[in-house]
Amino acid sequence: MKRSLLTLLVVLGILAVSAVAQDVRYNFDQNTDFTRFKTYRWVELKDAKNPGDLLDRQIKAAFDEQLATKGLTKVDADPADLYVGYQAAIGQEKEFTSYSSDMGYWGYGPGWYRGGWYGYPGGGMTTGQTSTIYVGQLVLDMYDSANHDLVWRALGTKTIDQKAKPDKQQKNLAKAVTKMLKNYPPPVKK
Repeated sequence: MKRSLLTLLVVLGILAVSAVAQDVRYNFDQNTDFTRFKTYRWVELKDAKNPGDLLDRQIKAAFDEQLATKGLTKVDADPADLYVGYQAAIGQEKEFTSYSSDMGYWGYGPGWYRGGWYGYPGGGMTTGQTSTIYVGQLVLDMYDSANHDLVWRALGTKTIDQKAKPDKQQKNLAKAVTKMLKNYPPPVKK
């Protein structure tokens, strides 16, 4: 009985950790030759909210570092092969956690049997708590500067956590940006 309870708790723990893991997705224009892009320039996207000067610099620095490893050089003025912009959003999710104080009574509960009522002494109690989880989403867009077409988009969720300590924020951001650009540039079609 204790072994199955322990197994259940381990499984629930693994599910809880995977539920808060970063989720990264990307998409790209399959007709674009990404080998011709060598330089990029940051642009402000229309209607994108600025997350604040400090976070703006941190986000751009994380992307600059990864884009450099991908062979792209940042320029501050035209001509640039790519225009790069991002959007950041921070939302909230509610999480409800509950547990029973009757940990010894898993399985069948009280009920009737041939000889009368059976059940456990005293009543069990279920306790719960609600917490707010801040979910930060980051989207990177890359546009071909020649015709202003969107050629690459990467999205990372649970990337920005304003409640985390600064070093943890930077670590999460770097990890997410690395994942977001893992498949850039896409393989060349043959």
